[in-house]
Amino acid sequence: QVQLVESGGGLVQPGGSLRLSCVASGILFSVYDVGWYRQGPGKQRELVAIISGRGIPSYADSVTGRVTISRNNAENTVYLQMNSLKPEDTAVYYCNVRSIVIGDYWGQGTQVTVSS
Repeated sequence: QVQLVESGGGLVQPGGSLRLSCVASGILFSVYDVGWYRQGPGKQRELVAIISGRGIPSYADSVTGRVTISRNNAENTVYLQMNSLKPEDTAVYYCNVRSIVIGDYWGQGTQVTVSS
C-alpha cells in the first residue's frame, strides 16, 4: 500500500523559512517523480515544485528562487525548502506521486501559515 506522509509545516513570520518533508512507503520510490502541491484558502490546488527520480527539479514561477526541492532516495524522502516566505504562501502543502503504473497518490497535507 502506497503511503505518503508530510511534515514540517507550521506558523512562520513573513521572510522566514520552513522545510517540509514527505516520506513515502509501499513503492519503489527512486523511480518516480514526486511533486509538492499547495492549496490556499479559496484557491485551487497548484503545483509548487516537482523532482524527477533522477533528481531533476522544476518549479512554479511563483516560487522560483525561494524554494528548493530535493530528495533522498535511500530514505524515501522528498524535501521542500522554502525561504523568504510570503503571506500568499499560506496553504496546505501536499506531496504527490503519480504514474500510469501505480496510480495517483496524495499525502494528508501539512499546513503552512505565513503571518506576523
